Amino acid sequence: MTDPWVALEPGADPAERVRVLRRAHETFTAVGRVPRPVRSVVAESWRRSARAGVAPDGTAGVELTGADLGAYRAEHPLARVMPLVRELMGTFAADGEHLLAVCDAQVRLLWVEGHRATRRRADGMNFVPGARWSESAVGTNAPGTAVAVGRPVQVFAAEHFIRRVQPWTCAAAPVHDPRTGRVLGAVDITGGDGLAHPHSLGFVQAVARAAEAQLALLAPPPSTADTPLLGALGRDEAELVLDGRRIRLSRRHSEILVLLARHPEGLTGEELLCALYADESVTPVTLRAELARLRRLLGPGLLASRPYRLAAAVDSDVTAVERWLEAGAVTAAAEAYSGPLLPASQAPAIVRLRDRLAGGLRTALIALGDPDLLADWAHACWGEDDLEVWRALAAVRPTPPVRARLAALEAELAAPAGRAPGGTSGATYLQRPPA
Repeated sequence: MTDPWVALEPGADPAERVRVLRRAHETFTAVGRVPRPVRSVVAESWRRSARAGVAPDGTAGVELTGADLGAYRAEHPLARVMPLVRELMGTFAADGEHLLAVCDAQVRLLWVEGHRATRRRADGMNFVPGARWSESAVGTNAPGTAVAVGRPVQVFAAEHFIRRVQPWTCAAAPVHDPRTGRVLGAVDITGGDGLAHPHSLGFVQAVARAAEAQLALLAPPPSTADTPLLGALGRDEAELVLDGRRIRLSRRHSEILVLLARHPEGLTGEELLCALYADESVTPVTLRAELARLRRLLGPGLLASRPYRLAAAVDSDVTAVERWLEAGAVTAAAEAYSGPLLPASQAPAIVRLRDRLAGGLRTALIALGDPDLLADWAHACWGEDDLEVWRALAAVRPTPPVRARLAALEAELAAPAGRAPGGTSGATYLQRPPA
């Protein structure tokens, strides 16, 4: 497959693909081995389903009914975008004899609408409002797997883990809260083999993005005019936006503000000294002088002492990336990541935070396997020597330039002398020379 997220390439024979997948499913359920023709996203989902104890002959359970379901739907954030979802998907579902479905973050179906005869057929497998369709409940399926992996997914025929769902094909995309990055649920289109096409995957992704945009318009983020904003990614000297001023900070002041922003409870002088200086000979007097200069730069009121702390909450691009990652929104996290944290800093606490942030994002990108996101990382200055990322990129986009770069890195790694390429034992970041 040229695109690992598309279930069936145009021109492929659906009937033959179904036969192959059914044999593969039988093999997996019998011996626990996934045969090669199964896409990696499906193979990993099958393994998760088996570990969760899902039975291939099982069915979805209904958790919400009647007044409880109605009350829950009315209060759910996605209720506000259902008119838009219906406008975008309703005609497509009805004309194509498909269903549109919207679920919450626990993959409980909240709305299932569309062609009447198709709905009656779906009732037989409990694809109904109030039913739980998470991977842990019913195994591999588009809405459940989309929420599990945090990206749009297409599931075709016998790729479904439960046998009674295997006559169906579906595509789903997660919907995130535009303010926090938290997964709110997913939008799904379910029907026959005709949905096994790249267009259906792109379609649900576009609907999910439109829903997120609508949510942002309906509930715009609170004004940040009074909230100090700290930008520290991809730059050696951070920039603080404070009371309408843009303040470029020295490297040491950048390190101090990053650390204090992460510790609203404050840090003692001794804790700051250990966090900032690897050289144990640096005295508290040196630190106090830096803090005095920083206080004069910021103006009165922001930097407090005993312990050293920020008197107001400071938002930063570091915490934005962390929020997206915690929410499972890997694409949004990658878009918010403009480079390593203060790349020239050697402060011990900054080095640890820099490695943890970039390593977490890098691990998520490799696990996700999105070729565009992997390519963005690999071609950035901090990823150009990252062997593991290049290997992941070559697995999903084996173009001649990618294979050539991977071969060069592997040859460099095998060389008896010289610098080992980055990415062989965690993320490696290209640091700019000190400013």
